[in-house]
Order: sequence, then structure tokens, then C-alpha cells
Amino acid sequence: MSVYRSHVLVCAGAGCVSSGCVLTENALVDEITTLGLDKEIKVIETGCIGTCDLGPVVLVYPDGVFYSKVAPEDAREIVREHLYKGRVVQRLLYKDPLSSQLVQTYGEMEFFNRQLRIALRNTGVINPEILEEYIARDGYEALARVLTEMSPQDVINAIKASGLRGRGGGGFSTGLKWQFTHDAPGAQKYVVCNADEGDPGAFMDRSILEGDPHSIIEAMAIAAYAVGAEQGYVYVRAEYPLAVRRLQQAIEQAKSYGFLGQGIFGSEFSFDLSIRVGAGAFVCGEETALLASIEGRRGEPKPRPPFPAVKGLWGMPTLINNVETYANICPIILHGAEWYSRIGTEKSKGTKVFAVAGNINNTGLVEVPMGVTLRQLVFGVCGGIPNGRTFKAAQTGGPSGGCLTEKHLDQSMDYDNLVALGSMMGSGGLIVMDDSTCMVDIARFFLDFTQDESCGKCTPCRIGTKRMLEILERITGGEGRDGDIEALERLARNIKQTSLCGLGQSAPNPVLSTLEHFRDEYQAHIRDKRCPAGVCQSLVSFRILADKCRGCGLCARVCPTAAISGKPRETYVIARNDCVKCGACMDKCPFGAVIRA
Repeated sequence: MSVYRSHVLVCAGAGCVSSGCVLTENALVDEITTLGLDKEIKVIETGCIGTCDLGPVVLVYPDGVFYSKVAPEDAREIVREHLYKGRVVQRLLYKDPLSSQLVQTYGEMEFFNRQLRIALRNTGVINPEILEEYIARDGYEALARVLTEMSPQDVINAIKASGLRGRGGGGFSTGLKWQFTHDAPGAQKYVVCNADEGDPGAFMDRSILEGDPHSIIEAMAIAAYAVGAEQGYVYVRAEYPLAVRRLQQAIEQAKSYGFLGQGIFGSEFSFDLSIRVGAGAFVCGEETALLASIEGRRGEPKPRPPFPAVKGLWGMPTLINNVETYANICPIILHGAEWYSRIGTEKSKGTKVFAVAGNINNTGLVEVPMGVTLRQLVFGVCGGIPNGRTFKAAQTGGPSGGCLTEKHLDQSMDYDNLVALGSMMGSGGLIVMDDSTCMVDIARFFLDFTQDESCGKCTPCRIGTKRMLEILERITGGEGRDGDIEALERLARNIKQTSLCGLGQSAPNPVLSTLEHFRDEYQAHIRDKRCPAGVCQSLVSFRILADKCRGCGLCARVCPTAAISGKPRETYVIARNDCVKCGACMDKCPFGAVIRA
């Protein structure tokens, strides 16, 4: 066995793959070989490290040096300077957004040292395509312990005692769901992993499947033992090809090692696992629609009860949890329910993975204890708002959630508190918005998404969301009229009360939330025909300030419709009828003379 003096980790999650990590990795390997260092230094391809806006990312161990945005030529320089000569390449280090100081090591970065990684414990650390690396991180030890030392009820009791709640959005007790499935009579039972992650901006489940697929396989085997199932399915969307490939490879490896199949660990327990690839319908994230899709039928929800735990796949008791929920199972078995229950809040135990995006310095995946405040998450872990702008709102729970404002910054981020604030945890998407964001347009964006993704089965969701979207489009288009706000509220209440499934019941949430906290913006759009944020083009106009214009003519030269006229060293003027409101003049003016009217 070779002993290496350095290991170089290259993030190969989907985000870094799209930014060219394969070329970066190839350059590292090539330069290491050229310098004859291949016996001393090993390059390891990992899953998502979490800093999704900084890819391609390279970490050098044991130094712990963190390099970001590493192009192929940068990779060669890292090999020549750092790995060969021992000199850190300063220009590729991460710059802290608050202090503007270069941060050399992974452990010094606020983004990482404020996290507590349980579900993400292996992502960005191991090569997800090598089973031995997972085993070296206690992989399959939990399954072995369960099969040799615990009864099915012992396992369920441990999950109950841990306080783990489903991470897919509803927050229902995982242990109780397992108990219901265990107790339900049935000649055949199934376990299912819901990896149909469809919220805009959410990629937690994808990253776990890409970076640590064996943790899901092992957890599903444990769940199957607990509830009495012998067959499992992972339902994953086709838009996740890397996750599908790595998961399929992991399943084949697990079978070859005897971790799946007949008589696992010499016991009487047998379990097999298959993948079902969905077409990407958002509604298939709802469990009854998901089961219909696995069965080969149209993915439409159906009334409950009966719940899947009693009557699921092909009419048999079926356990459904999402990827992040399963990712917490093995640590609970290995470290104990009491250990896990000490993390988080009284009613929301453990950690939560958030996919943070939007107007934020550090975008990507973060895992923090339940109960962390929004302020700690936005301004601590994620480095605050860029470009000197101010925080305006954060949308939690994706298109089914609501927005939190500045007055909520010190509120606890847990299941029950978010619901009390008019939002929800959802699967963990967190979109941060600064003062340049139009909240009416945000509501329109989310409703456009849910209306488009409606399966159309029930009238309130199919027709009601369409009518709400038409009103919002009219408002942002400068044609809002008195009574629109009241109509939105009336439609929202009816849709929430009468829709068949969670998609329709929660679709109006972004509208209701923005109406509660930013009603003045709706009124400005409707009564004043003005978008305060300057986002809605139909409500925006530009003018040139005479006291600031230097007559340089730059604005006129970039105007695509020749709507700006004037003479050198005199004030230029915008012909509003010819202006297409592209904003190029304002962007180009070096004196700040062009403003939104």
C-alpha cells in the first residue's frame, strides 16, 4: 500500500463539474506525473464540498489549504509552487467577504467552521465511487450493528428517541412513520427514497446522492429491516444524471460486497434496491404522486387516508423518506439517540441542510443545528449581503414557503417557529434577497412555477393558481387595478382550503407572505404605477440629472434605440417614447447621472 505525503481533493459535485473541474483534475494529475510526484501525491475526486460559487475547488491535505476557482493552468501552478516547492499560491486563496482578508485553510473559513455536518459528513471528503473510502468512514457498521445486535423494534425505538423529523418538508416524526409501516399488515412491504428534489434553488439531496450514495443505501437497508421490507426504490429525477450514475454504481458495489441481496451479514435479512428515474414533475415530490409514477402511472396525488404506510406501492405498506432524512439514520445508530437529541431545539432535533442562494456572499450547502437564527445563517455562515446592499428578505421552503424579513433575523430556524412566522422549512431551500429585489415579482416568479407544475387534477389548483398568476402579471406589467390585492387574498384562501395535495395547498404562500410584509410594494405597483425596486420593466423609466451630466455622450452611444440625444459638454436627454428601458445608459454612465425615475 502506497503512503502519500499529500492528498489533493478536487470537488466533483455537479456545480464544480459544470465549472470545469474535470479539466482542473486532469491538469493536476498531468503536472504531478510530469514532475515525478505521482508516488508521493494522490488526487482524489470528491462530492460537493459546499462552496458552490467558488468552483472548481481544490483542497490540499494535510495542510488544509483551500483553493477556489482553479482553472487548469492554476492547477499546474499549485503543483509546481505548493506541492513541489512548498509555497502556497496566494492569489487562489479564498477572500473573506467581511474582512477582505485571504483565508488559507479550510478550517479557518467561517463558512465551514460554523457548521455541524451530520447528513453531509462524507460529502467533499471521500471519493463517492470507491466503496472502501466509505467503509473507512464507518460505512456499513451501523447496518452490521442493527442486524447483529438489534431487533426491528429496537431500531424504531432509537429513531423515535432521537427526535428525527422528516427533512422533506412536512417535518413528521420519522420514528412514528417507521412504526406505522412496521405495524401495518401486508404480505409485502417496500421502502422508498424520495429524491425528486424540485424546489428552485434546492440541491441538498442531489449533493448527498452524488457525494455519499452508500450512506443512503445503508440507511434504506436499516429502514427495510425495521419495517419488514425486502425491496426498496430510489425515485430520482432525470435532471440528476451524475447522481443517478453514482448511485447505480454504489448499488452494484454494495451487491458485490454482500451489503445488498440475500442473507446480509450472514443474517436472515434480505434486501434489494432499484432506481426509478422520474421525468422531473414537481408534483411527484408529493408521496402519493411519486408512488403512482413508480407504478408506471401518471404522477397525480390522491386523497389521504389511507396513507402510504398502510396502503402504498401496489397497495402494500410503504415507507417513504427523503434523502436527507435517510442520511441521518446511520449516525443515530452509531452514536446513539441521546447524542442526536441533544442537538437542535426541543421539538426540532439534529441539524438541517440549507441550500443558500441569491444575494449572498457565500452560496452553497450549509448544515447547521436546528434553531440557528436567520441572522447567524445569513451574516455568519454565509458572509452577509454583497456589494454593500442591505438585507430585505429570505424565502424559505421554496415555492411552497414564505418570506422572512429584517424583523425576523433573530428568529429560530426550526420547523414550528417557521410555520408560526407564516413560512415553512420545506426541503431546505433558502433564497436571500437584497434591497434591489421586487417582492411582487418574486411572488409572481414562484406562482408561475407552481402553476406550471400543477398536475391539473383538482380545480382549485389548476384554475385558481392560473387566475392568481394573471393578476400578478397584470400588476407587474403596469396594469394593476383597485381590488387586485383583495382578489389575490380571496383566491389564496380558497385554494389553500380546497386543493387536493400539498402543492396546491401551499402554492399561495409566497403571495400571502409578501402581501403581509410588503403590501406597500403591491400598492405602489397598482396605484402609483411604480416599482420601488426598479425591477418591473413596464413600470420603470430613466432620466438624466442635469447637475451630474458631463455631456460625455457615453449613454447615447450605448443606447440600442437611439433614444438619447444631446451635444458634447451639454446635458443629454432621454426620449421616453423611444426608450426600451434596458438600463444600458445607467450602467454605462460613470458619473451616476442616469437614474430610474
